Amino acid sequence: MATGLHIGLIGGIGPAATIVYYQRLCDAMRARGAPLELTVVQADIHTLIENNLADRREAQAEIYAGLIHRLKAAGADCAAITSLGGHFCYAETLAQASLPLVSGVEPLDAHFAAKGLSRVGLLGTRVVMRSRLYGQLARTEAVALDDEIEVLGQLYQDLAVAGRCDASTRTALIEAGRRMVDELGAEAIVLAGTDLNLVFDGQDPGYPVIDALDVHVARLADLASGATPLDVQAP
Repeated sequence: MATGLHIGLIGGIGPAATIVYYQRLCDAMRARGAPLELTVVQADIHTLIENNLADRREAQAEIYAGLIHRLKAAGADCAAITSLGGHFCYAETLAQASLPLVSGVEPLDAHFAAKGLSRVGLLGTRVVMRSRLYGQLARTEAVALDDEIEVLGQLYQDLAVAGRCDASTRTALIEAGRRMVDELGAEAIVLAGTDLNLVFDGQDPGYPVIDALDVHVARLADLASGATPLDVQAP
Protein backbone atom coordinates (compact mmCIF):
# COMPACT_ATOMS: atom_id res chain seq x y z
CA MET A 1 0.00 0.00 0.00
CA ALA A 2 1.26 3.48 -0.88
CA THR A 3 2.48 5.65 1.95
CA GLY A 4 0.24 8.60 2.73
CA LEU A 5 1.46 12.16 2.86
CA HIS A 6 1.84 14.47 5.82
CA ILE A 7 -0.59 17.31 5.06
CA GLY A 8 0.25 20.91 5.90
CA LEU A 9 -2.59 23.42 6.19
CA ILE A 10 -2.35 27.19 6.20
CA GLY A 11 -5.15 27.97 8.64
CA GLY A 12 -6.61 30.92 10.45
CA ILE A 13 -8.29 32.41 7.36
CA GLY A 14 -10.77 32.32 9.00
CA PRO A 15 -11.04 30.30 12.19
CA ALA A 16 -14.31 28.55 11.23
CA ALA A 17 -12.76 27.37 7.96
CA THR A 18 -9.77 25.93 9.81
CA ILE A 19 -12.04 24.02 12.18
CA VAL A 20 -14.21 22.57 9.43
CA TYR A 21 -11.17 21.52 7.36
CA TYR A 22 -9.86 19.64 10.39
CA GLN A 23 -13.20 18.03 11.18
CA ARG A 24 -13.89 16.91 7.64
CA LEU A 25 -10.34 15.68 7.08
CA CYS A 26 -10.62 13.57 10.23
CA ASP A 27 -13.97 12.20 9.05
CA ALA A 28 -12.62 11.45 5.57
CA MET A 29 -9.58 9.65 6.93
CA ARG A 30 -11.71 7.65 9.36
CA ALA A 31 -13.87 6.54 6.42
CA ARG A 32 -10.73 5.47 4.57
CA GLY A 33 -9.43 3.60 7.61
CA ALA A 34 -6.14 5.50 7.50
CA PRO A 35 -4.26 7.66 10.01
CA LEU A 36 -3.91 11.39 9.45
CA GLU A 37 -0.61 13.21 9.69
CA LEU A 38 -1.38 16.90 9.84
CA THR A 39 0.26 20.18 10.78
CA VAL A 40 -1.54 23.53 10.80
CA VAL A 41 0.08 26.97 10.80
CA GLN A 42 -1.72 30.19 11.59
CA ALA A 43 -2.10 32.95 9.01
CA ASP A 44 -3.68 36.31 9.83
CA ILE A 45 -7.10 36.87 8.29
CA HIS A 46 -6.93 40.66 8.61
CA THR A 47 -3.65 40.85 6.69
CA LEU A 48 -5.03 38.50 4.06
CA ILE A 49 -8.14 40.65 3.59
CA GLU A 50 -6.05 43.81 3.21
CA ASN A 51 -3.76 42.18 0.65
CA ASN A 52 -6.68 40.60 -1.20
CA LEU A 53 -8.67 43.82 -1.52
CA ALA A 54 -5.58 45.74 -2.63
CA ASP A 55 -4.49 42.90 -4.96
CA ARG A 56 -1.09 42.71 -3.25
CA ARG A 57 -0.34 39.23 -4.52
CA GLU A 58 3.41 39.21 -4.01
CA ALA A 59 3.09 40.48 -0.45
CA GLN A 60 0.64 37.74 0.51
CA ALA A 61 2.66 35.12 -1.37
CA GLU A 62 5.71 36.02 0.72
CA ILE A 63 3.67 35.47 3.89
CA TYR A 64 2.43 32.13 2.61
CA ALA A 65 5.95 31.12 1.59
CA GLY A 66 7.21 31.70 5.14
CA LEU A 67 4.37 29.63 6.57
CA ILE A 68 4.99 26.85 4.06
CA HIS A 69 8.66 26.81 5.10
CA ARG A 70 7.49 26.21 8.66
CA LEU A 71 5.25 23.38 7.49
CA LYS A 72 8.17 21.81 5.67
CA ALA A 73 10.31 22.06 8.79
CA ALA A 74 7.53 20.24 10.67
CA GLY A 75 7.70 17.36 8.20
CA ALA A 76 4.79 18.18 5.88
CA ASP A 77 4.97 16.77 2.35
CA CYS A 78 2.56 19.28 0.78
CA ALA A 79 0.63 22.40 1.69
CA ALA A 80 -2.88 23.71 1.16
CA ILE A 81 -4.52 27.11 1.67
CA THR A 82 -7.77 26.76 3.64
CA SER A 83 -9.50 29.61 1.83
CA LEU A 84 -10.63 29.89 -1.78
CA GLY A 85 -10.41 33.66 -1.44
CA GLY A 86 -6.88 33.10 -0.20
CA HIS A 87 -6.01 31.50 -3.55
CA PHE A 88 -5.93 34.94 -5.21
CA CYS A 89 -2.10 34.80 -5.16
CA TYR A 90 -1.79 31.07 -5.86
CA ALA A 91 0.60 31.37 -8.82
CA GLU A 92 2.83 33.80 -6.94
CA THR A 93 2.88 31.50 -3.91
CA LEU A 94 3.64 28.46 -6.03
CA ALA A 95 6.70 30.23 -7.44
CA GLN A 96 8.11 30.71 -3.91
CA ALA A 97 6.82 27.64 -2.07
CA SER A 98 9.22 25.08 -0.64
CA LEU A 99 6.50 22.40 -0.78
CA PRO A 100 4.02 21.32 -3.47
CA LEU A 101 0.69 23.12 -3.20
CA VAL A 102 -2.65 21.32 -3.43
CA SER A 103 -5.10 23.70 -5.05
CA GLY A 104 -8.66 24.01 -3.80
CA VAL A 105 -9.75 25.54 -7.12
CA GLU A 106 -8.20 23.23 -9.73
CA PRO A 107 -10.30 20.10 -8.96
CA LEU A 108 -13.63 21.93 -9.16
CA ASP A 109 -14.02 22.04 -12.95
CA ALA A 110 -13.76 18.27 -13.26
CA HIS A 111 -16.05 17.79 -10.26
CA PHE A 112 -18.80 19.96 -11.75
CA ALA A 113 -18.46 18.29 -15.15
CA ALA A 114 -18.68 14.84 -13.57
CA LYS A 115 -21.99 15.90 -12.03
CA GLY A 116 -23.28 17.00 -15.42
CA LEU A 117 -23.56 20.66 -14.44
CA SER A 118 -23.46 23.24 -17.19
CA ARG A 119 -24.01 26.34 -15.04
CA VAL A 120 -23.31 27.01 -11.35
CA GLY A 121 -23.78 30.05 -9.14
CA LEU A 122 -21.01 31.31 -6.87
CA LEU A 123 -21.05 32.60 -3.32
CA GLY A 124 -17.80 33.65 -1.67
CA THR A 125 -15.36 36.53 -1.59
CA ARG A 126 -15.57 39.47 -3.95
CA VAL A 127 -12.59 38.24 -5.96
CA VAL A 128 -13.89 34.67 -6.25
CA MET A 129 -17.29 35.84 -7.50
CA ARG A 130 -15.95 38.59 -9.76
CA SER A 131 -13.26 36.38 -11.34
CA ARG A 132 -15.60 33.37 -11.63
CA LEU A 133 -13.25 31.18 -9.57
CA TYR A 134 -10.15 32.82 -11.06
CA GLY A 135 -11.25 31.87 -14.57
CA GLN A 136 -10.36 28.21 -13.96
CA LEU A 137 -13.70 26.71 -15.00
CA ALA A 138 -13.50 25.46 -18.60
CA ARG A 139 -16.35 22.98 -18.77
CA THR A 140 -18.93 24.67 -16.56
CA GLU A 141 -20.17 28.25 -16.76
CA ALA A 142 -20.11 30.18 -13.49
CA VAL A 143 -22.53 33.00 -12.72
CA ALA A 144 -22.80 35.51 -9.88
CA LEU A 145 -25.05 38.38 -8.86
CA ASP A 146 -22.73 41.00 -10.33
CA ASP A 147 -24.70 44.00 -9.05
CA GLU A 148 -24.52 42.61 -5.51
CA ILE A 149 -20.93 41.39 -5.36
CA GLU A 150 -19.79 44.19 -3.07
CA VAL A 151 -22.64 43.65 -0.60
CA LEU A 152 -22.45 39.85 -0.64
CA GLY A 153 -18.65 39.94 -0.45
CA GLN A 154 -18.81 42.15 2.63
CA LEU A 155 -21.34 39.85 4.28
CA TYR A 156 -19.05 36.91 3.64
CA GLN A 157 -15.98 38.77 4.88
CA ASP A 158 -17.71 39.76 8.10
CA LEU A 159 -18.83 36.22 8.95
CA ALA A 160 -15.39 34.82 8.10
CA VAL A 161 -13.70 37.26 10.49
CA ALA A 162 -16.27 36.67 13.23
CA GLY A 163 -16.33 32.90 12.82
CA ARG A 164 -20.10 32.88 13.22
CA CYS A 165 -23.21 33.82 11.25
CA ASP A 166 -26.24 35.76 12.41
CA ALA A 167 -29.78 35.13 11.18
CA SER A 168 -29.96 38.12 8.84
CA THR A 169 -26.70 37.19 7.09
CA ARG A 170 -27.85 33.60 6.72
CA THR A 171 -31.13 34.71 5.15
CA ALA A 172 -29.41 37.15 2.78
CA LEU A 173 -26.89 34.60 1.49
CA ILE A 174 -29.41 31.78 1.11
CA GLU A 175 -31.73 34.12 -0.78
CA ALA A 176 -28.85 35.23 -3.01
CA GLY A 177 -28.34 31.60 -3.96
CA ARG A 178 -32.04 31.25 -4.70
CA ARG A 179 -31.96 34.24 -7.06
CA MET A 180 -29.05 32.76 -8.99
CA VAL A 181 -31.09 29.60 -9.48
CA ASP A 182 -34.35 31.37 -10.36
CA GLU A 183 -33.03 34.32 -12.35
CA LEU A 184 -29.65 33.21 -13.76
CA GLY A 185 -30.38 29.53 -14.42
CA ALA A 186 -27.80 28.11 -12.00
CA GLU A 187 -28.25 24.35 -11.60
CA ALA A 188 -26.44 24.37 -8.26
CA ILE A 189 -24.93 26.92 -5.90
CA VAL A 190 -21.25 26.51 -5.11
CA LEU A 191 -20.10 27.47 -1.64
CA ALA A 192 -16.91 29.02 -2.95
CA GLY A 193 -15.98 30.37 0.47
CA THR A 194 -14.74 27.96 3.11
CA ASP A 195 -16.63 29.67 5.93
CA LEU A 196 -20.02 29.27 4.25
CA ASN A 197 -20.63 26.10 6.23
CA LEU A 198 -21.65 28.58 8.95
CA VAL A 199 -24.54 29.59 6.71
CA PHE A 200 -25.62 26.37 5.04
CA ASP A 201 -24.85 23.50 7.43
CA GLY A 202 -28.11 22.09 8.74
CA GLN A 203 -30.16 24.19 6.30
CA ASP A 204 -32.40 23.15 3.40
CA PRO A 205 -32.23 26.11 1.01
CA GLY A 206 -34.47 24.43 -1.55
CA TYR A 207 -31.80 24.16 -4.24
CA PRO A 208 -28.71 21.97 -4.83
CA VAL A 209 -25.56 23.08 -2.98
CA ILE A 210 -21.97 21.99 -3.59
CA ASP A 211 -19.43 22.82 -0.91
CA ALA A 212 -16.09 23.43 -2.65
CA LEU A 213 -14.40 22.67 0.66
CA ASP A 214 -15.54 19.04 0.41
CA VAL A 215 -13.90 18.66 -3.01
CA HIS A 216 -10.61 20.01 -1.63
CA VAL A 217 -10.81 17.83 1.49
CA ALA A 218 -11.44 14.72 -0.62
CA ARG A 219 -8.29 15.46 -2.63
CA LEU A 220 -6.26 16.02 0.54
CA ALA A 221 -7.62 12.82 2.12
CA ASP A 222 -6.67 10.83 -0.98
CA LEU A 223 -3.13 12.17 -0.67
CA ALA A 224 -3.01 11.63 3.09
CA SER A 225 -4.14 8.02 2.72
CA GLY A 226 -1.87 7.24 -0.22
CA ALA A 227 -4.85 6.58 -2.51
CA THR A 228 -3.59 8.96 -5.17
CA PRO A 229 -0.15 10.40 -5.97
CA LEU A 230 0.76 14.03 -5.67
CA ASP A 231 0.81 15.91 -8.95
CA VAL A 232 2.97 18.98 -8.66
CA GLN A 233 1.04 21.84 -10.22
CA ALA A 234 2.42 24.58 -12.38
CA PRO A 235 1.36 28.20 -11.89
